[in-house]
Amino acid sequence: MARTSYTDNLSISGKLTDLKQRVLFVIFGVIIYRFGAYIPIPGVNPELLEKFFHNQSSSLFGLFNMFSGGALYRFSIFSLGIMPYISASIIMQILSSVSPTLEELKKSGEAGRNKIMSYTRYATFVLALVQSFGISRYIASNGLSFVSPWQFYCISVLTLTAGSVFLMWLGEQITERGIGNGVSLLIFASIISGLPRAIFHTIEQARNGNLSIVVMLLVFLTVIGVVAFVIFFERAQRKIPVYYANRQYSGKNSNSYSSHLPLKINMAGVIPAIFATSILVLPSTLSTWFASYHHMGWLSLVSLYLSYGQPLYVVLFVVAV
Repeated sequence: MARTSYTDNLSISGKLTDLKQRVLFVIFGVIIYRFGAYIPIPGVNPELLEKFFHNQSSSLFGLFNMFSGGALYRFSIFSLGIMPYISASIIMQILSSVSPTLEELKKSGEAGRNKIMSYTRYATFVLALVQSFGISRYIASNGLSFVSPWQFYCISVLTLTAGSVFLMWLGEQITERGIGNGVSLLIFASIISGLPRAIFHTIEQARNGNLSIVVMLLVFLTVIGVVAFVIFFERAQRKIPVYYANRQYSGKNSNSYSSHLPLKINMAGVIPAIFATSILVLPSTLSTWFASYHHMGWLSLVSLYLSYGQPLYVVLFVVAV
């Protein structure tokens, strides 16, 4: 009896040690990610860059900056964030449903899934290369760099692509050696990176009298309620009963039994919201870019109506989701 208890204690201690190592690995990976988000790419004027991105906060750059945890506005080595990997994963999932070859690989077990994962990594590299060249060209064309264009392209494209590929690798390592999905944890770390600043700003407004204590408490309780509501629906599932009739094995009858098939209420997760935001922000961004051209002044109205928080934006967002 005592030996059994000693063995159980050793098993529990081993599990706790493994859990501790996994948690520490996740923390270490997130620290590396946040540290890299503050390392800027050389050759860019920081003052002009801050002013430029401040005017683009409601455009596609604002969305990318949120998912990169503010790295894009600082034009750091992790400016692209994990978005190229997410885009490549979504593309591969869609192609797996329409391509017979990829669909066959998807059904061929672990080897097929590893092959699809390799294709996803290659697609991530290509997307990161294209996106890094596009944003580098856009920044150089707006006079935000103080080096020659081609020199800036070489430095920026190589650094941004390498940073995005590194984040892909880091996310996979967190998934394998840490807790949960590594890519989701990196996105979560990016989004909540602005939370301390928002809390400090709210407290400072309440201290200066610009915001009453009652309103601040209502905002705090509303945030807690929304988070609890989201968690409730994320965890909620409907149990579809499955009944098995009597079966006969080796001449013996087995008793009938029942089970259930868990069906989550929110099967799609946050993917529809991300898609809807990306689709709505793209026309607004293009309208802002081309509104300065001759006979294109009407695009300013399009950009205004499709800005974040406008009634038309809210209606289209709900419909798209």
